[in-house]
Amino acid sequence: MAELVYKDPYLLVNSVDLSDYVRQVTINYGAEILDKTAGTTNSKEKIAGLTDWSLSIELNQDFATSAVDDTLFDLVGAAEFAVVIKPNGSVTGSSNPSFSGNGVLASYPPLGASVGQLITTSITIEGSGDLSRATT
Repeated sequence: MAELVYKDPYLLVNSVDLSDYVRQVTINYGAEILDKTAGTTNSKEKIAGLTDWSLSIELNQDFATSAVDDTLFDLVGAAEFAVVIKPNGSVTGSSNPSFSGNGVLASYPPLGASVGQLITTSITIEGSGDLSRATT
């Protein structure tokens, strides 16, 4: 089993590479669990429902053209956009899977920092459709 150090993240948002700004990423992936209990059972019975996913991302802020703010500002409340994330920028493979899907952005805080502190921003991209995982 190989341990990994997260030091070369890959993040593509709406065809813009934001990898250089990534501080932290969490992929949240799960399924709704539905109660299907009926009849004379003594215990609850469950069944998996639809899957859902989101990405929680913290980025160093940059207001330059084609950087963080320029990419994210117009995506708030807009149509879905493509997202691709990998553990590192190397070729996709069994030890570097690619996760991709379409997402939407409900909110984006462009500025929030104390004097003397690094300006960062944190967003959550909500999945709109399936999250794909590729290893080739």
